[in-house]
Amino acid sequence: MDYDEEPHGVYFFIDNKSFYASCESVKRGLNPLRSILVVMSEQANTNGGLILAASPMAKKLFGISNVSRQRDLPNDPRLLIVPPRMNLYIKKNLQINDIFTEFTDENNILPYSIDESLLDMTHTWHLFGNSLRNVALKIQEEVRSRLGLYTTVGIGDNPVQAKIALDVYAKHDSDLVGEIHYKDVPNKIWNIQKLTSVWGIGKRTAANLNHLGIYNMNDLAHANPYLIKEKMGIIGLQLFATAWGIDRSNLRQPMHTKDKSYSNSQVLPKDYTSRSEIEIVIKEVASQVASRIRNHHLQTGCITLFIGFSFATKQVTGSSGFSQSMKINPTDDSYELGRDLTELFERNWNGEMIRNIGVEYGHLSPKVGEQLDLFRDNQRTIKQNVLNKTGDQIRKQFGNAALLNANSLCNGATAISRSNLVGGHNGGNSYE
Repeated sequence: MDYDEEPHGVYFFIDNKSFYASCESVKRGLNPLRSILVVMSEQANTNGGLILAASPMAKKLFGISNVSRQRDLPNDPRLLIVPPRMNLYIKKNLQINDIFTEFTDENNILPYSIDESLLDMTHTWHLFGNSLRNVALKIQEEVRSRLGLYTTVGIGDNPVQAKIALDVYAKHDSDLVGEIHYKDVPNKIWNIQKLTSVWGIGKRTAANLNHLGIYNMNDLAHANPYLIKEKMGIIGLQLFATAWGIDRSNLRQPMHTKDKSYSNSQVLPKDYTSRSEIEIVIKEVASQVASRIRNHHLQTGCITLFIGFSFATKQVTGSSGFSQSMKINPTDDSYELGRDLTELFERNWNGEMIRNIGVEYGHLSPKVGEQLDLFRDNQRTIKQNVLNKTGDQIRKQFGNAALLNANSLCNGATAISRSNLVGGHNGGNSYE
């Protein structure tokens, strides 16, 4: 592989260590690395709340992970269990990224998630130190001294090298800094034995690679790329490039998706078995996503309903749920979309207990006018459009709970309880 032909830059991938738990620890005057704390979603149900984040010490002492549930927690008086405050985490994320702008131009910062950011330091790193590691340590110190939060940093000649350095090496380094360059690929990428340790390789992808006789990153780097592409498509070639530490992405180049869609999903507060209660939530989610596409002056020509079964149902049937799509005449009307989605549900539901509901609108097209239909009450259609837009304006100004359908007051409805959530979790009483 001729690396001289590949892009060479300086990239820092920075992760806020145990972010939610660290934010909560700092607010309580605790050291994030020494506190014994978990952030748990508030769900009164048979399975208990979900652990959203655990401090490093809680993970070390009790083996807690971010997929554990309340039932997995030990009865230990040292363990502090707190609810999430998403507004606080968003505020801290903005403050952290604001610190990053002191080290590189804002256009060279890509917020990858609420707790990770990618920085292109190619043209500015030399202004802050005599080595890449020293600059990384300076950024860490700025974040820690101002906000009390600890960060881990992956350094690479391109984004994928920086990401692997972050995920695989930084957390084991005493300074919480990992570094990979083109010259390090044989020693630092090919020697990775667990495929799922590498960004972009989940359990299913790893299983597909195993079927091709690929069990580690060395196998992947020395496999036949044409065979990988034949079996796995363009994703296979991307993984092959990752094994060689190659990434030609450009942070300044805007991303374009082929088929944009809008969606939302809910984890229900309990297992639902009543058809009427389930359909109320489906219509609430349908209305919420419909409002989003109207806000972008779009209409959908394809709807998808995702239904996730309860844990108990999965244990008995072995099925996790179903997903069904249906093409429709393009519309943005909440009533029509709710009706079509409940029809999809009734066709495919056989009485299973439900725990997750999701809705997606695809095949989007601009809403430039209203196509009238000789076989419909067009006056009603026009009135419904006005009603939808008026409702959107009221909710935009006064909040999602300012105007609700009457069925949102019935048993099983979730619109009111979710109106103050941020990212599906408690936003907290204030930004503090």
